[in-house]
Amino acid sequence: MTDPLVIFDLLLALAIVALAAASLSVRDLFSMIVLFIIFGLLSALAWVRLSAPDVALAEAAIGTGVTGALLLKTLHHLRFASGTLGQKAAYGVTPVAPVPMAVIMTNAVFCGLITLGLVVAFLGAPAAGPGFDPLVAEAMPQSGVEHPVTGVLLNFRSYDTLMEVVVLLAAVVAVWQIERGLSEAPAPAMGEVWQGFARLALPAIVVVGTYLLWVGAEAPGGAFQGGAVLAAVGLLLLLTRAYVPQPAHRGIARGAFVLGTAAFALVALLVASGGRVAFEYPLDHAKTLILLIEGMVTISIAVTLAALFHGREPVALAKGDRNDT
Repeated sequence: MTDPLVIFDLLLALAIVALAAASLSVRDLFSMIVLFIIFGLLSALAWVRLSAPDVALAEAAIGTGVTGALLLKTLHHLRFASGTLGQKAAYGVTPVAPVPMAVIMTNAVFCGLITLGLVVAFLGAPAAGPGFDPLVAEAMPQSGVEHPVTGVLLNFRSYDTLMEVVVLLAAVVAVWQIERGLSEAPAPAMGEVWQGFARLALPAIVVVGTYLLWVGAEAPGGAFQGGAVLAAVGLLLLLTRAYVPQPAHRGIARGAFVLGTAAFALVALLVASGGRVAFEYPLDHAKTLILLIEGMVTISIAVTLAALFHGREPVALAKGDRNDT
């Protein structure tokens, strides 16, 4: 008798491929974003089936939740720029000019080359082997944590994780350089349903995000997952305009942006000054240092993702300068 989970996995794989194709071929941008969000949720479920809960959490929180919100915000911006914002007729069309065929073909060639490279790498990989699992298991007692993924990300390959945090910092710096201004949209009317939801959901989101940060040393979770969940609080506050970024808040925001990178680099320098290799934590203090880094990185990730969603540096514009909502 066929295992029901095998049938489920096959249907899940087919659904993911179908959603990917549909999100690329659909003409309406709003429909594309909805399909992309569903694609991300099913991809997170696929990672769970592959016994990779850390990746599943990151996919659900960042790849689906935050990225979906950013895409919707971008669509809002495009419709404002095209003058179709708020028009019912705009929901069935895209507010952008058709892409030239040469650009489409160039992108198709690049995508084909990347796909070919992945296929070659996959076919050239060993069919079976121990991988790095034995090496990670052997080194775990010196990592200071119990969860292998956290040990790899914050100890064995800390330089890579540091660079990921730097990439987020560079992204928000670039966004703030490109666009500046204050949002003048009126606060939306909040009904009783939303107010009740906010009273229950927002504190729960904070608790869940903090829990994911703390439990990451022993189980699936960590700074990126916790930071993404906490960023959802910022997104909700920005969407409802319960919080509106002001020019006076820029100093605090900038400090939060660099907090994770600075803490990461400072710990590396302190460890190196003691005669060790950077990120070669003393065993007695390894867990404390890792939790310190993760805590600071979580704050940076949460604030950075919320700032990327807001999409502009809060600076008062001169009269006559145009700004969207």
